[in-house]
Amino acid sequence: MNLPSRRWALAATAGALAALFATEPSVSAPLTKTDTFITAETTGILTIEGGECFTDPAYSRRDAEVMVRYEPCGEGADNQSYGFLQAPDGPCDRPRLAAFAWRGCGEIFDRSWPDRARETLDYYPILPTAQTWADGDRTVMCVVYRPGGRLTGSVLPLRGAAR
Repeated sequence: MNLPSRRWALAATAGALAALFATEPSVSAPLTKTDTFITAETTGILTIEGGECFTDPAYSRRDAEVMVRYEPCGEGADNQSYGFLQAPDGPCDRPRLAAFAWRGCGEIFDRSWPDRARETLDYYPILPTAQTWADGDRTVMCVVYRPGGRLTGSVLPLRGAAR
């Protein structure tokens, strides 16, 4: 390839890269969280208590691991715990545990939020893993979140307001 051809190839490549980075960022679809989004082994999750808010999992450079952190609900958060279920003893059967968790958390969710609030909220369960199950963990945490963004405060219904 001669020098003028290289210059044209370089200019074309530079132009393509400039066009790529000059386009507006795409709007991402709302995040749907599943029972694998956070597990009982995610650092920090076992310190979250009922009604508390917390972050989505993120890498902490200071701690050199992926973790969740408590956040005061009034300051905005990604998630809020709203209930706990105790799975029955027996062998760890993940599909059965997931079905139990989705059903139980879904029943609490449906009773706790009026239809209008449910239009902007969703839920997911946090399950024990095979390792935590072997250590005796049978607790499922039920979590509410807003698929289109962060929670702007506690979204728990007032006592007595559940249907």
